Amino acid sequence: MGSTMGSRGRLLLIAVIAFAAAAAGVFVARTVMDTPRKSESEVHALLHDQLKLDAAQSAKIEALEARHAMRKKALELEMRAANARLAEAIQAEHGYGPKVTEAVDHVHHVMGEMQKEVLEHLFAMRAVLDPEQASIFDRTVVKALTAEAR
Repeated sequence: MGSTMGSRGRLLLIAVIAFAAAAAGVFVARTVMDTPRKSESEVHALLHDQLKLDAAQSAKIEALEARHAMRKKALELEMRAANARLAEAIQAEHGYGPKVTEAVDHVHHVMGEMQKEVLEHLFAMRAVLDPEQASIFDRTVVKALTAEAR
C-alpha cells in the first residue's frame, strides 16, 4: 500500500507541475497578446478621433485594418494550437524535456510573429499619414509603448 501512496503522490506532484506550467504559459501568452491590444486601441482611437483623416486615408486605413484583423485571428488560433502542443508535451514528459523545450520555442516563435504583425500594421498605417499626422502618430505609439513598460 505504501507504493500506491507513493505513486499517487508522484502523480499529484506531476499534475500540480503540469497545471503550473500551463498556467504560466497562458499568463505569458495573455501578457504578450494584451500588450499590443492596448497600444493598438490607443493608436486606432487616435487615427479615428484626432488625426482628421481624409476619405482616401480612411479607406486605406480600413483596408489595412481588415487585413490585420484576419492575420491577427490566424495568429491567435496558432497561439492556441501552440499552447495545446505545450500542454501535450508537459503531459507526455512530466518535466522540462526535449518535447517541452520544442513546444516552448514554438510558443515564443508565434509570440514573435504576433509582435511583428502588430509592428508591420502600425508602420503600414503610418505610411498613409501626412508628415504632421505621422509626427502625432509617432508620439502616441511611443507613449503607449513606454507607458506599458512602467
